[in-house]
Amino acid sequence: MRTSSGWRPEDGHGTPDPAPPDGDDGPSGDGTGAGPRPTAARLPRVTWRKLTFLPVALIALLLATWLWFEQADLDALTRNALSNGQVSKALWQHIELTVISTFFVLIIAIPLGILLTRPMFRRATPVAMTLANMGQATPAIGLLALLVIWLGIGRRAALIGIIAYAVLPVLSNTIAGLKANDPTLLEAARGIGMSPLGVLTRVELPLAVPLILAGVRTALVLNVGTATLATFGGGGGLGVLITTGITSQRMPVLVVGSILTVALALLVDWLASLAELLLRPRGLEAGP
Repeated sequence: MRTSSGWRPEDGHGTPDPAPPDGDDGPSGDGTGAGPRPTAARLPRVTWRKLTFLPVALIALLLATWLWFEQADLDALTRNALSNGQVSKALWQHIELTVISTFFVLIIAIPLGILLTRPMFRRATPVAMTLANMGQATPAIGLLALLVIWLGIGRRAALIGIIAYAVLPVLSNTIAGLKANDPTLLEAARGIGMSPLGVLTRVELPLAVPLILAGVRTALVLNVGTATLATFGGGGGLGVLITTGITSQRMPVLVVGSILTVALALLVDWLASLAELLLRPRGLEAGP
C-alpha cells in the first residue's frame, strides 16, 4: 500500500516512488492530469456509401429492366430495333459524343476563363459571357437545326451544338473561381518572387479547383442529355432508340433508350463527384 509520501513500508526497503519530471503533474504533462491530447484523425474523402450506393442502385435498375424484357412479349418490329447490336452501338455512340464534346469544352472554356481574368483581357469578359449565354439560351434542337443547315447532316454538327451548349458552366465557374481568390495570398506569392505563371499554376488554379470541377460536372451531365438530340442531325446515340420508340409507338424500345440515358447520366455524375472529391487540394479541406 502506498502512503501519501510515496513510501512503501511493506517492502522493507523504504524506496520512494520516482517523482514526475519537473513541470509534469500527470500523464498529460500540462498539469491537468488529463492524459495526452489525441491527434485529430483525417477523415476519408470518399466513404463506402459514396462508393457503393449509386452503383448498386444502377445495377438494380438495369437488372430489373433486363428481367422485364425477358418476360415481355416483343413483336417483330421491336426485336428488329433492339437486335443485331443496335443497343450497344447506340450506347457507344452516345458515350463517344459525351467524351469528345466534354474534351473540347474543357480545352476551350478553362483556358478562355484564365485569359479573361488576366488584366489584359478583362474588358473582353462581357462579350465572351454573352456569347456563352447565347449558346445555352438557344433551344438545343433549334441550335442543332441551324448547324445542320450550315454544316450538313453528320456528327460534326451534333458535336458543335453539344459543345456550344455546355461551355457556359465551365467558363463561368473558372472565372468565378479565379476571381474569388484572396488578393493577399496572391500578393504574398508575388512578394516571395514567384513569376506570374508560377502564381497562376501554384496558387490561383489550385484554389479555384473546387469551383472549376463543379462546372465540369454540370457540363458532363448536360452533354449526356443534349447528346440524345444528336439523332436529329445524324449523329447517332441513344436518341435513335428514343425517337424510334416514339415514332413506331413501341414502348420497349423507348424504355431501353430512356433508361440507358438516365443510367449513363447518373453514372457520369457519380464519377464526376468522385473526381471532385479526390482532386480537391488537401489544404482547402476544413479541419475537424
